Amino acid sequence: MFFLIIFVLLVLLELTYFRVADRFNIIDKPNARSSHTSVTLRGGGIIFLFGAWLFWAFFGLQYSWFILGLSMIGLISFVDDIRSLPDSVRLVVQFCAMFLMFHQFGILNFQDWWMVMVALIVCVGIINAYNFMDGINGITGGYSIAVLLPLIYLNQCLGFIDMAYLYVTGLSLLVFCFFNFRKKAKCFAGDVGSISIAFVLLFALGKLILKTEDFSYIIFMAVYGADTILTICHRIKLRENLGEAHRKHAYQLMANELKMPHVNVSLLYMFAQLLISAGLIFLPLNHYLYLAIVVIVLGAAYLLFMKKNYHLHESYLKSKA
Repeated sequence: MFFLIIFVLLVLLELTYFRVADRFNIIDKPNARSSHTSVTLRGGGIIFLFGAWLFWAFFGLQYSWFILGLSMIGLISFVDDIRSLPDSVRLVVQFCAMFLMFHQFGILNFQDWWMVMVALIVCVGIINAYNFMDGINGITGGYSIAVLLPLIYLNQCLGFIDMAYLYVTGLSLLVFCFFNFRKKAKCFAGDVGSISIAFVLLFALGKLILKTEDFSYIIFMAVYGADTILTICHRIKLRENLGEAHRKHAYQLMANELKMPHVNVSLLYMFAQLLISAGLIFLPLNHYLYLAIVVIVLGAAYLLFMKKNYHLHESYLKSKA
């Protein structure tokens, strides 16, 4: 009954937000980074923040430090969706929010301060990478479901987090995907959506890693990680300003230069990640050996794809010039 009530509330909250966004002109206009051509409501991903608040309210006010961090990072991202904020402001809030998540984990101590600092930097990088990858219909919602499902499966036997947390996250993803995972999206996630869901999933993934002491579970975000890191390396090689908008991610080339439907590209990323995660869970291989194999395969696939198709993006840039 709780989950049914939460689902209904999430739908009502999302529809209410659409009216607010339409009233106050919270929209996403196509720019140099965009893979869409029409004006669309922005910030529909605020549903992930609503979902976390409902979980907290309905299931015993659990993980309060984490919820506080999520609220900080979600609200500052929402403000950034409405009016652009300096990178320094967003980063300060992101590090503070991640610090609160680590406090919820119970891993803050002076003896291992340097490890905590490295982990903070890596985790802030992960949530920003998640934001970079939010560029076409369905990719954030679909990929997040692909990350969530293995966590739900493993939680049944390992019990590293309250299952209700994962179920409510899944409900918020289903509501969002209904409006976004389609040919013509009703709304986009916005920074509030992509960064909030990254924070939500990273919390569950961190709980799993701490429970098992097995860092190889980071592979549950391997596809996003490969695309983001290798694209950054590519742009560094091209001596580009990393702060400028671009369309060089592999998924962007698929959607723009190869003219693949957004939904198909999102499904490709979704099922690729599900297949990789299933391999870690079910194949009788050492987890770190499997992680190394996946990293090599994804890296090779990215390089081959770019070698074959990047010239199309160069032609696009020349036509713009």
